[in-house]
Amino acid sequence: MNLTYRPACADDEAACLSLLGELGGAGLTPAEVMAPVFGSLLDGARGEVIVAEEDGNLLGLASVSYNLAMRYGGEYCQLEELIVSPQARGKNLGAGLVNATLERAQARGCAEYGLYLVEATRHNQGFYEKLGFAVVGAEMRMPL
Repeated sequence: MNLTYRPACADDEAACLSLLGELGGAGLTPAEVMAPVFGSLLDGARGEVIVAEEDGNLLGLASVSYNLAMRYGGEYCQLEELIVSPQARGKNLGAGLVNATLERAQARGCAEYGLYLVEATRHNQGFYEKLGFAVVGAEMRMPL
């Protein structure tokens, strides 16, 4: 087993969009709309995608955004998507992906790292708490 965590590259687009498709559910953005966003994350300016790869196969991904906030005097990091393919679950890839993005956010100088749990992902709260995350409030949204 040769497991690595690395930034995604253009050649990873199809595999990453396929993994995103595994999220399922109503309202998932079509691949033709996701593809340009994936491409814009490759330069690392506003965010990035980190992949877990084993022997040339992409087994999971984590995408983050880097946001500016005056209260931090700079950037903070937000976990946007965390996906591990069903056949790779149980290998601790989710924690590895989160830790890889945490390290990159720290190296970048981000003041904080956060994520949102929505009703469909609330069952993951214990996983994130084991990694050191704490519940700090509720999220509110408005579609535009």
